[in-house]
Amino acid sequence: MIPSGATVSTIAGILEERGVISSPFFFETRARLTDRGTTLRPGSYTLRRGASNEAVLDVLAAGPPPDVVSVTVPEGRARSEVAPIVSGAGLGRGYRRATAGAFGDFDPASYGAPKGSSLEGFLFPSTYELRRDDDARDLVRRQTEAFEREARSIDFDGAPGERTPFEVLTVASMVEREAQVDRERQLIASVIYNRLEVDELLRIDATVRFATGNWSRPILKSQLESPDPYNTYTNAGLPPGPIGSPGRESLEAAANPADTDFMFYVVKPGTCGEHAFSDNEAQFFRDSNRYNDARAARGGRSPTDC
Repeated sequence: MIPSGATVSTIAGILEERGVISSPFFFETRARLTDRGTTLRPGSYTLRRGASNEAVLDVLAAGPPPDVVSVTVPEGRARSEVAPIVSGAGLGRGYRRATAGAFGDFDPASYGAPKGSSLEGFLFPSTYELRRDDDARDLVRRQTEAFEREARSIDFDGAPGERTPFEVLTVASMVEREAQVDRERQLIASVIYNRLEVDELLRIDATVRFATGNWSRPILKSQLESPDPYNTYTNAGLPPGPIGSPGRESLEAAANPADTDFMFYVVKPGTCGEHAFSDNEAQFFRDSNRYNDARAARGGRSPTDC
């Protein structure tokens, strides 16, 4: 803590006492030689022991960090992906523990989730500003409050098949991961509901990634064949719950899908994540072959252009 009105000599003494610098004389000399003796700002700092005089002067001249911590939770991310973001923001390592079940007055069961469900899907993605002395639980409280505000204005009864809000949330979480173009969210939601209606496997890659924790590497054949309940290549119907927390647009798409006969979609080569939709296997195979040929032409790399 550097007090207001402290001279360079006083600051040097504080830094030496705390083990940040070894020589107050050389620190003062460096401050005066670089004309920063009068620019050092009061406040609370976290400094590394044994830091160089130049590094410490840079920090003290810039001023203390703000009392506000800004945390951005991207749309669609699973709890396991958000936890490192939270700890990296200085809010501690308790995020996964705080989101393992009902939190305060917020209980996923009120939305139709099985008793004892985690908060997966209910942690609304946004940018949150918290106090520097807040922790992961404060962020969770803000996220669940934001989810409840959004949920109050969404008509979950608009989804086909008399789905519970929890089931609609589960669909929305898949839409969030699959859609890269906003205008396709309702179309992707329609494909999911159409396949559910005729008991077709959903075959959503994102559910396999959630089950295996593989969010970035190519999906292996063994992972596609995994019996994990979240694997929609081997299990019929919806996965047991959301695979991440969707944003507003995906929630609305899942609650109000497009009215289509589409049963399939695959990425269009040469686009930035656009999909080719089809209502029959013959067209789907043609679209898939076009994608695979383009991928092969690029040496196995994705044929998208973003």
